[in-house]
Amino acid sequence: MNFSLTEEQLAVRDAARDFAQQELKQGVIERDSKMIFPTDQIRQMGELGFLGMMVSPEYGGGGMDTMSYVLAMEEISKIDNSCSVVMSVNNSLVCWGIEKFGTEAQKAKYLPKLTSGEWIGSFCLSEPEAGSDATMQRTTAEDKGDHYLLNGTKNWITNGTTSAVHLVVAQTNPELKHKGINVLIVEADSEGINLGAKEDKLGIRSSDTCSIMYNNVKVPKENRIGEDGFGFKFAMKVLSGGRIGIASQALGIAAGAYELALAYSHERTAFGKEINRHQAIAFKLADMATDIEAARMLVYRSAWMKDQGLNFDASSSMAKLYASQIAMKHTVEAVQIHGGYGFVKEYHVERLMRDAKITQIYEGTSEIQKIVISRGIIKGETQIPLTAGTAVHH
Repeated sequence: MNFSLTEEQLAVRDAARDFAQQELKQGVIERDSKMIFPTDQIRQMGELGFLGMMVSPEYGGGGMDTMSYVLAMEEISKIDNSCSVVMSVNNSLVCWGIEKFGTEAQKAKYLPKLTSGEWIGSFCLSEPEAGSDATMQRTTAEDKGDHYLLNGTKNWITNGTTSAVHLVVAQTNPELKHKGINVLIVEADSEGINLGAKEDKLGIRSSDTCSIMYNNVKVPKENRIGEDGFGFKFAMKVLSGGRIGIASQALGIAAGAYELALAYSHERTAFGKEINRHQAIAFKLADMATDIEAARMLVYRSAWMKDQGLNFDASSSMAKLYASQIAMKHTVEAVQIHGGYGFVKEYHVERLMRDAKITQIYEGTSEIQKIVISRGIIKGETQIPLTAGTAVHH
């Protein structure tokens, strides 16, 4: 397992860092406070290639590996997680799912617009009564011969009010249970689609999240992804990749909070010396640095396994579980290190603390990750062969 980063990967990381620091940081507090969708910022991300990083250049993408994507996600997540969640959904769930499992016609029609940022996509799985249990789909896609008739409600849809393309998970053959589920590419301007109110959230507040109602929506048969009944497998496959994205987001949140806390600890003095010279603060920083580095190794390992074509289901769940835990833990500590200043918006750490919580919930809760990991342990899927060369440069 060689984690030495290439010059190209380092260039991607540096480009993402510069963009986040120079473009995203400006106005991030106001966008968060007022729930303003980052339209201009997302457009810029599309122009820079951050919305279709792993898509083949044939369809307008960057043709990059998962490691490059992870590096970019971390840097952007240090600053604005409303932007990074759009980036994660578009890359990990929508674009990767269409390119990996879609037809040539589907790829040619949708990927160029999704990778450029002209369109963004959403992944519609969760329902009022089907969140973690993806097999219990109440949304139906009735087979009408040349088209499906789509009915139902989807909840907690990221990019819900702004996406042009929905990947909708729906039940076609209830008697077959999870083997009767399909995924349909639904264009957002289709007749019969109604959007719920934008959710007022604890964190990632400028990201738009809403419910979507489908009422007798006609979806052409050619918009089904995969064979009839492939939908549940599709959802599980893309969610495994999506967990790498959210693990990277959680890592970025933790790392961003740590960097802010470290910088503040040099500036703030108490009892005649910098606060990081006091053991109480120094030990907090030591714990933060250690946990973040451990999370980074889990995220990198999962990205490497995906790039190597290995089974990364358990690995991505491990990365998401641990990275989300340390994001929650150490954003709280970053606020503590800042003292009273950490409690106000100006110093950014309170926003990162609020953003951290969702990483333990979406793309599968922490409890679901433990189920996936334990199943992987029982099947013997958690171990990979180690090879020489494990240096990491960052």
